Amino acid sequence: MNNQITNFWRSLKFWLALKQGNNSLANQILKAIENSGAKLSPLEKLYQDKLKFQESLNDKDREIGNLSKHLRKAVDKLDELELKLDFDEPVIRRLDDYILTPEAKFIEFVTKRFQLIEKDENLLQCTGIDERIFDDFESSLAEYIKSELERIPEKKRELELKKAHRDIEWLKRGADPDYGFDLTPHVYFMKYFLDNVYCNYLAWYLVYKSGLLPTKINILDIAAGPATVAYGLALFLQSSSGFFPTPPMHICYYSLEKQAQFQYRGLQFWRQYIEKQIMPTNLYFRFDTTDIFTYNEQFKVLPRGFFDVITISHCLFADPKEKRKSFEVYRKIFQESLSSDGYVIIIVQGKKIFINYHLEFSENLDQEQKLIENFMADMGLNLVWYKYLTSTGKRMPTKGAEYARFASENLPRQKYMEKLKKQYLENKHDSNYGLDDYIILAKR
Repeated sequence: MNNQITNFWRSLKFWLALKQGNNSLANQILKAIENSGAKLSPLEKLYQDKLKFQESLNDKDREIGNLSKHLRKAVDKLDELELKLDFDEPVIRRLDDYILTPEAKFIEFVTKRFQLIEKDENLLQCTGIDERIFDDFESSLAEYIKSELERIPEKKRELELKKAHRDIEWLKRGADPDYGFDLTPHVYFMKYFLDNVYCNYLAWYLVYKSGLLPTKINILDIAAGPATVAYGLALFLQSSSGFFPTPPMHICYYSLEKQAQFQYRGLQFWRQYIEKQIMPTNLYFRFDTTDIFTYNEQFKVLPRGFFDVITISHCLFADPKEKRKSFEVYRKIFQESLSSDGYVIIIVQGKKIFINYHLEFSENLDQEQKLIENFMADMGLNLVWYKYLTSTGKRMPTKGAEYARFASENLPRQKYMEKLKKQYLENKHDSNYGLDDYIILAKR
């Protein structure tokens, strides 16, 4: 009699637990009923069958998860093998076949066109440009941006431009933008892209002048944006045409970038403009849409020891925590993915690196040298050389009104982009090409 009463109360509690949605308690009571040896009620039997079915489903899910993990591993390995199969270099090669030998006439041409003046060992003033290349590039970019923006209804366009512009303006306040708005790439193209391509052109020129630019090169561009580094290299190679017989260039460009829309817009304009240029260059893109802050946590890894050059252009975070975490990721990538004889090119705005290390700008060359060396040490790198490229020829910043007057009188005009800035960004001042950047070459 007592067992019947006990079983009745258990069954009642089980029913109440299910009614209240307390599955955990229902599971405990069912287990007690099973252990007692009592006959299960129809409801208890049905629930028992449900649990067994759920456990079977969980087993299947785990099995599918494991198979998916193994499949991802296999796909990533195939990607890596394909990358190496397409672009891997032969074991034996002649240096002359793979390194572009600096040509005196071309160096003289770039020096004159860009009005390069060496102020000291590391300070380089630049007030000119190769109009033959950059005018056509700028006008095509302006046409591309305008055509893209005109597809958007006016009210929506104005609203989205304001949001993207407001976000990207955080750069001027020493903070990091989100870069996640629909028209962020378009605002970036108008405000910063030309200057950054201009700077990257000169970075590749300096690498070439040092006798370090191979004709077959695997590039990893970290925080790549719209492939600014690749555009700088393409324009540099385009401008060298006619000065010396350029052997066929084979370039593998791997973009590591958080914002897919940056990658998409960069590739879209590349296909519209660069691919139509006549150049002896085979350039292959690989896009990896990855947040570098989660790189260490992700399953997929980059090819090991594969890249001849790793670039980081204008990606020094203002937030101390993000800076520290980004440096950890950079060090890991350099250690694992840079080839044993590879180089790292880092481009960073002059004032940003000083602010980042809590230092005041000065003309003290020893302080500058030590700052750059410490910067490289923090990234796990050894300095090869650095150049500070500036439009004014001075290390100390020039005040706004004074710089505007200097730019108007001395620097190349962004005549096509200036119109777009005034039309879409309510820009009231003239736009000129300008530089205030450290170009740093380093090794592991």
